[in-house]
Amino acid sequence: MSASPEPQGGGPPGGSPGDFLKNIVGKRVKVRIGNGIDYHGLLTCLDGYMNVALEDTEEWSKGKVTARYGDCFLRGNNVLYISALEEI
Repeated sequence: MSASPEPQGGGPPGGSPGDFLKNIVGKRVKVRIGNGIDYHGLLTCLDGYMNVALEDTEEWSKGKVTARYGDCFLRGNNVLYISALEEI
C-alpha cells in the first residue's frame, strides 16, 4: 500500500460515478494502477475505457515521489481507481 497523500474532502460526493468522472476533468487527481504505483497529476482526458491522460504528473511508490513527467498516459485496463486531490 502506498503512503502517498490522501485525497481532500470529506465523504463521497453525491451523484453517479459518471458525474464524478465528468467533474474531475481539469482537476488534480490520484490514479492507482494495478502494481500499487500512484500517479498524481492534472486530469486532462478520460474515456469510456478509463484511459487517462495527465499533465504535470508525479509517480509515487512507497510514499515517495520516484519520477516526474510532463505528460502521462495510463491505459485503462491498468487503472484500479481515480480519486480527486482537490475539491470538486
